[in-house]
Amino acid sequence: MPTALTIAGSDSGGGAGIQADLKTFEALGVFGTSAVTAITAQNTVGVHAVHPVPVPIIVAQIEAVLDDLGVAAIKTGMLASSEIVDAVAGVLADWHAGPLVVDPVMVSKSRHRLLTDDAVQTMVRRLLPLATVITPNAPEAEALTGHPVRTEADAREAARRLLDLGVRAVIVKGGHLDTADIVDLLFEGDSVTEARGERHATRHTHGTGCTFAAAIAAWLARGQTLPEAFLRARRYLDGAIRHAPGLGHGAGPVAHFWQADHPEPR
Repeated sequence: MPTALTIAGSDSGGGAGIQADLKTFEALGVFGTSAVTAITAQNTVGVHAVHPVPVPIIVAQIEAVLDDLGVAAIKTGMLASSEIVDAVAGVLADWHAGPLVVDPVMVSKSRHRLLTDDAVQTMVRRLLPLATVITPNAPEAEALTGHPVRTEADAREAARRLLDLGVRAVIVKGGHLDTADIVDLLFEGDSVTEARGERHATRHTHGTGCTFAAAIAAWLARGQTLPEAFLRARRYLDGAIRHAPGLGHGAGPVAHFWQADHPEPR
């Protein structure tokens, strides 16, 4: 069984962060390992508190996993501060581990800021060049490039700017775009892969960004090409949203194990 590592924050509500990543890995046939970067007190309504983990403990977690278990792919999520971003980038550069999926988590569904301003610049300078692919939504792509991202044309321009920064591949997620359907776009060099899907009338989308990035990492760990991992992850996420369990009073979690009850051809 392939192994994957998630480096991200803990979500006490279980719908995003480390918890969502590990569920996704398991659902897609990958053994999940983790390094916790921050402890959050949150639920479907909002984030109530955030406590970053000391940098040496974060590094120790990553090295403990890489030294013994090895990993076929790595996914990063909430990194919280410039110091954490810098340390994570340093240890990953030293270990030359497998494919790296960077989800540049900046703001929660409840609009709680999860990444400091100085950390954004550290991420651009230190972490993004190491990534196999990054997965920003439209607001995150705006923050990384300084370019407004409202339309599909804007997404293409933001992707071009990110590639110019030295990123190998970028997926601009379309949930926030002004389009009738959701349009996710993978840019890899001169190649563009498109995934279109209907918008679901639901508030239960907590952790969708984490789940999508983790699914890409899982499929990369299983040996898929990046375009195929992207398309398979998109189909998995669509099903997870459609079969969401309807929990909580706010933005509820998706159904990470939906395929167990509603199997679909792969």
